[in-house]
Amino acid sequence: MSTTVEPSSERSADEVNEEIRALWRRSGGTLSVEQREEYQRLVLEWAAAAPQPAPAA
Repeated sequence: MSTTVEPSSERSADEVNEEIRALWRRSGGTLSVEQREEYQRLVLEWAAAAPQPAPAA
């Protein structure tokens, strides 16, 4: 599994979410400084890839 962040246009929010879950599983629930930085990058990628709600009419 890749630890580099790919542009959001290439991965869906679900794919990024699965990588976030895998990171937490590998860490045993406690992130190191390096893992925390990876987590932050992944969360930003996930947010960019997540579907946006439609504006209210």
